[in-house]
Amino acid sequence: MLGKKYSIITLILTISAGSLLFPTGGHTARARIQTKTNSPYRGAIIIRNDTGEAVFEKNSEITCYPASIIKLMVLLVIQEKIEEGSLNLDDRVICTAEAARMGGSQVYLKENEIFTIEDLLCSLIIQSANDSAVALALHVAGSKDGFVEMMQKKARELGMKNTEFHSVHGLPPGRDQKPDLSTPRDIAILCRELLKHPDILKYTSTSVRGFRDDTFEMRSHNPLLESFEGCDGLKTGYFRAGGFSIAATAVRNGNRLIAVVMGSKKKEDRNSAVRNILAQAFSALPPSLPGENPAAAVRRDSRPMEKTVKTGQAIEEEYRSTTEEPEIDTGDLAQPQAREEESIEEPGGGGFWKTLLYIIIFIIQAGFFFWLGRKSKPDSNSGYPPTILSK
Repeated sequence: MLGKKYSIITLILTISAGSLLFPTGGHTARARIQTKTNSPYRGAIIIRNDTGEAVFEKNSEITCYPASIIKLMVLLVIQEKIEEGSLNLDDRVICTAEAARMGGSQVYLKENEIFTIEDLLCSLIIQSANDSAVALALHVAGSKDGFVEMMQKKARELGMKNTEFHSVHGLPPGRDQKPDLSTPRDIAILCRELLKHPDILKYTSTSVRGFRDDTFEMRSHNPLLESFEGCDGLKTGYFRAGGFSIAATAVRNGNRLIAVVMGSKKKEDRNSAVRNILAQAFSALPPSLPGENPAAAVRRDSRPMEKTVKTGQAIEEEYRSTTEEPEIDTGDLAQPQAREEESIEEPGGGGFWKTLLYIIIFIIQAGFFFWLGRKSKPDSNSGYPPTILSK
């Protein structure tokens, strides 16, 4: 009887430990999807913001999982509605239970909390908050599916022909769901369109900001902010099957470039590659006219992004040799960042150590149960079970 009692207690403790170590965050079981990563990356492109010309590309039309980079489309859709007057930055958004249940990177919204659209846009881009993405989508479109339709419609208008949106946050798909898909070229098109709205730079260029009356500190995941001269955006993305990706933009000598690197197996490879190809692209460009505003200039030019314009065979070879074996700048990589993207972009990150800890707890509990079982054996003389203190 005593053994059965402690068996039940052990089972309860084991299940409780598992729920603490492997929280679901309100998510359904994940769908099995094909891994789309490579070293140093799966695909990349650099374009000029003023003309849309590609000055470097490698596998720029290969399909990747953009992960949280799709939040740039959420930002674009809402920013356009703000500029047309149907939304206001001061509009109040009431957070729903559905938004509060979101996992991964978040600002821990609570049901019935109220924030302005501007507050949620800040958390969407700086903290990459999945719960804010859902709260905004529900406020604007009434449902996540309705907002995804708006995102897909905008993608078609921009000519993002290889992009499929199925979520508003970019997390791995749940069971019976499809993953978000895009290419480096399509993401570059999205970034160029977004930069026609310079107001968005106040979100993408911010490294650290308070939230909820400064009781919660948000930190950008973008490793180039404050470590790469002229960088003021845009967004990173990660989940395991899609690897590490980044859409970055920077201005030097009056020239603005947009760089997209997607599907790196390692964060260090992504960071090093985007730094190297951006730096070399800037070095190959002549200074623009004095006083020219790169972000404003693109507003006057709404032409679709053109195909690659070669800058010379020697430059192309230099780019390729650099990106195939990137030289990792450990000084830059040591810059303080947000918590590891692995642990916050995808629910259930850090699997190895959690699994190891879970096994250790289970072994300890099993050993404790075995010890109690030995103690609870009937005394051979009396027929009664001994107490813990009996000898």
